[in-house]
Amino acid sequence: MPLIELGDSIPPNTAHAVSVSLPTWKANIGYEEGEDWVVGTMITGYPRFFIHKSIQAFANDIAAKHASPGQQAMLFPTRKTANRCVQFIRDKAPHDISANLDVIHLILDPAKKAPDALQSISPSISAVIFNADTFPYAKQYWQHSGDGVSSRRAEFCHGLFKENILVPENKASSPRQPQQKLVRGPKRYRRTASIDDTTHESNGPNQQRQYPVTLDANSDDSITDTLESSRFLEERYGRNLDLSLVPNAKSAIRRRIAGVLTTDIDLDSSLPTMDSNARGISNFKEDDIYLTPCGMNAIFTTHQALLKAREPRKSINFGFPYVDTLKILQKFGPGAIFYGRGSPDDLDDLESRLKNGEKFLGLFCEFPGNPLLSCPDLVRIRRLADTYDFAVVVDETVGNFINVNVLPFADVVVSSLTKIFSGDCNVMGGSIILNPNSRYYPALKAVMTAEFEDTYWAEDVIFMERNSRDFMSRIARVNANAEAICDVLLTHPLVKKVYYPKHIDSRPNYEAAKLPGGGYGGLLSVTLKTKAHAMAFHDALETAKGPSLGTNFTLTSPYVLLAHYQELDWAASFGVDPSLLRISVGLEDNLPTVFAKALEAAEKVQVGE
Repeated sequence: MPLIELGDSIPPNTAHAVSVSLPTWKANIGYEEGEDWVVGTMITGYPRFFIHKSIQAFANDIAAKHASPGQQAMLFPTRKTANRCVQFIRDKAPHDISANLDVIHLILDPAKKAPDALQSISPSISAVIFNADTFPYAKQYWQHSGDGVSSRRAEFCHGLFKENILVPENKASSPRQPQQKLVRGPKRYRRTASIDDTTHESNGPNQQRQYPVTLDANSDDSITDTLESSRFLEERYGRNLDLSLVPNAKSAIRRRIAGVLTTDIDLDSSLPTMDSNARGISNFKEDDIYLTPCGMNAIFTTHQALLKAREPRKSINFGFPYVDTLKILQKFGPGAIFYGRGSPDDLDDLESRLKNGEKFLGLFCEFPGNPLLSCPDLVRIRRLADTYDFAVVVDETVGNFINVNVLPFADVVVSSLTKIFSGDCNVMGGSIILNPNSRYYPALKAVMTAEFEDTYWAEDVIFMERNSRDFMSRIARVNANAEAICDVLLTHPLVKKVYYPKHIDSRPNYEAAKLPGGGYGGLLSVTLKTKAHAMAFHDALETAKGPSLGTNFTLTSPYVLLAHYQELDWAASFGVDPSLLRISVGLEDNLPTVFAKALEAAEKVQVGE
């Protein structure tokens, strides 16, 4: 892959990319240190860590128009999600910092008579308004929960806001009945532009369209505006998305997750019947699958649902996790105990606690883990859960459901659809699957029915469905490529260890959930003999380099630096080498050669460097 310049989006020239290029080891350090030569070049970043510039622009405009001088805004899709952020700030921040919090809920102005198609996608925004010193706490909530608005939602709603179509709820004008005498009138809406246009120049295929029908010029101006706005909205916003396909797109995604939709299919066609025994589970229904705006929000939502469905208790984080999973369990609710190695000894200790009467809400684990690719013993965990009454939540993102089936062992399965399910690195998404045969299913289903908000933005749904159509065929190629890279690394004298489910001690645990014909996934990690060797190998590697995983192209990062820069010693105490490189394997044809070449560069490092 050609070098992607520092700070450019990955993929390049992609407005809603979910990764950013950090092409050298030094650049990763500079990013973590907040150095301007890195941060100042970044046009985007991973969305839960880097607030997309379209979201920043919208938040700034809301603050400028509706907040006090010096205040800032953070954007959420609904009042409920915004209120959760406010509550988090009040719980975590000192009183003087959490003062002056407010929520502004923006809705479609009822006087503008938006078409049904526009209303159906609920283009609302709830802005949390706060003083500047509150930002770090608001950002924590944004990062951990995954509740924040997507960049596509922000871009779309910003356009409505600029046209005064999206207005504060408490200032929305009341709709008035229009008079029926129609004549030619003002040319106010005869131009059109893209919704994120800031230059007011005409744009798009409708730039010559006219909107000539208005009310009698002698009628009340506000009534004139009402009818004209209604036609304008229908033409400009109601048809930008093929909104009629959104429900079918969501259903297609859910059925793909269930394993019953395995081919590319036109959304205008009938979808395959949902098999009640999908994923090897009886009584499985499509409405047991919930879509969320990102993978971390699936974990957050599941944890919140368990806290409501059961007596609130501490959770168990088993195995070294992705950073925000542990933060969710620690910061939202009674807390968590952490078994960072996820070893048989850890299970022995957990069983001892359980026998001594300790009770837990649930056990959260990844299968395999990120970045060490180890797999917990789901058979034993399931047996302990059944005996001692705790829920099992498994994150299958890395293994993915083409390779493994973890649902029989779990009460809830979560996944980040942002990763290999999408593959294109241009849209976020997540999923929650409730096991209908779980003892907790009735209580969890009741909570989800009462509490779950579908905040997955319509445009993101359309992109996710389109990206995922060739999911199955991509997995086979990624599996093969990953094994080929491992073959290169395992035979090289500079390689200290390769972390891949096929080549580590926990392989039997993986095999227990591996599907017939499944592989070992597209994620691996590697450590080299010295940090200097790792740096040289990383910098010479001709792949994209940045955060995220599960992309159709190979993506490399010094993962531990990015995820745990402020706690490297803590990570090392669980066997996570600070110089570890994580490699998300893509679809390229020449990967063994690419990796062999980078190893040659590492060979040139002199011992002692």
